[in-house]
Parts: sequence; structure tokens; C-alpha cells
Amino acid sequence: MEIKASMVKELRDKTGAGMMDAKKALVEANGDMDKAAELLRQKGIASADKKMGRIAAEGVVATYIDGKIGAMVEMNCETDFVAKNENFKNLSAMMAEAVAKLNPESVDAMLKMDCPVCKKPIDDVIKEQIAKIGEKITIRRFVRYEANCCVSTYVHNGKIGVLLDVKCDSCNDETKTIAKDICLHIASSAPEFVSRDEIPASVIEEEKRIEMGKDDLASKPEAIREKIVAGRIDKLMAQRCLLDQAFVKDPNQTIADLIKGKLSVVRFERYVLGEGLEKRQDNFADEVMSQIKG
Repeated sequence: MEIKASMVKELRDKTGAGMMDAKKALVEANGDMDKAAELLRQKGIASADKKMGRIAAEGVVATYIDGKIGAMVEMNCETDFVAKNENFKNLSAMMAEAVAKLNPESVDAMLKMDCPVCKKPIDDVIKEQIAKIGEKITIRRFVRYEANCCVSTYVHNGKIGVLLDVKCDSCNDETKTIAKDICLHIASSAPEFVSRDEIPASVIEEEKRIEMGKDDLASKPEAIREKIVAGRIDKLMAQRCLLDQAFVKDPNQTIADLIKGKLSVVRFERYVLGEGLEKRQDNFADEVMSQIKG
């Protein structure tokens, strides 16, 4: 069967494969478009498996909200260049929506589920994108809230994401604006807890031990040391609690002041892209030489 240029173009558009790969697949499939696409996907999955050993610490944080359900996902790739690719951004948005709609227990469980957007196994969707984009892609983590009232979100340049669960007597434009502002504040100020009630006693004791051992208190009487340390601990804990922090848009009021009589914060999650991951270290000269030798 003659393989026409229009057929190659159609397969390329459908799969994102290179021109020669698309033509070879069509020849092998004797012009059957679906079979050719399957062959490319199979080859793509094989190449995707080889890429899974690489370091992927770039990417984006994406969120999705539908009424009282919200989700946030961190998607990783190898380079910032790919993180800015529209295909990768769309994939990340699709995965956030999948988390919201499927409510998976874990990333592994999610990979076995069918994507609610494209109706294919999520593991296959990821591997198809690996074949198309040419880098390792992973779903690192996700969080999902099903709220009694409403969920809000804020993502800063795809690098810092916040998901917030709030409760209010009536959701209106004012409370929604406040919730959005709190998300922005959390992204900027990085609180660890909603209130002091959430702070484990072990955290407070550890901070107290550190402060008591500081050199500037060594010569002071025990009672004075205790008093000074109590004041320092109080200040440290206030810095780590959302409600005690000074509002980033108006430092003259705390978050507790901002929300008083309007809403209450139930919980929040803050993701920073790639935190705790090993970063990829490229040697440009070695990379160029390897391409020349190849």
C-alpha cells in the first residue's frame, strides 16, 4: 500500500512521533492508522521505560477545583524547558483533574486507573507523553480535599502551589476573595500549621532544648533563662502558625484578624516544586561530546 504524506502527517499529529518513525510504523502496519499508532505507542513505552532511571526534579505544580472538591498535583520532568512545554502543562492539568475525580489512594493506584479526560489508563497516558516529549515524567505527589464549604487555590509560576479548605456561613465574593488572599499568603509566608493547637508537643520541646542551650543564656539564672526561652518559643511558634502570622498584604493585621467573623481555615497544603529531590547536574561539554561521538 502506498503511504501518502497526508497519512504520515495525520499519524504525526495524532501521536507526536517523528516523521520517519511515523512513516516506518505505517509501512509496518500496511497503512492501518490505528495499528500504526499502537506500534508507535509500544515503541514509545519501551523507550519510556529506559528514561525512568533519570533524575526528574523540574516540572510544575497544578491544581483543579470543581465546587467543593479540589486537588493539587506535582508533576516532574527533567528540564525546565519541558516544564514550559504546553503538552506537559496540559498533562499536568489533566492529572490534577484526574485526582479530583478519581480520588486515588496513592500514585501507584492512580496509574492503574482510567483517566476521566481521555479514557485511557493513566500509566499509558504518561508513557505516551514520555515518548512524545523525550524526558522522564512522573507524578510525584498529590493532595485532594473534599470540603464541607469551599476550596481555594493559588499557584505561583507553576513552582509553588497552595490548596486551602475553608468554612464560612455563606460563600460569597468577599469570602472567596479572602480565601484567595490566604492562599497567596501561604505561598509567600510558608506556615506549617493552621493554629498553635496543631503543633506537636515534641516540636515545642525540641525548640526549647535548642534555645536553652544557646551561648547567650549560659550565664543567666535558671528562672531568667526559662522566662527568656518561653518568650522566644512563643515568637517562633507564632511564625510557624498561619493564624498568628502578619498578613502579607497588610502586616498590621494577622490572618486571624483578617478572617474573624467571616470564615475559618480548616486545613491547607503547600507544595514547592522539587523540594527534597536531587537536582539534575548537566555537564554541557560532556553532553556535546557524546552527541558528536554518537
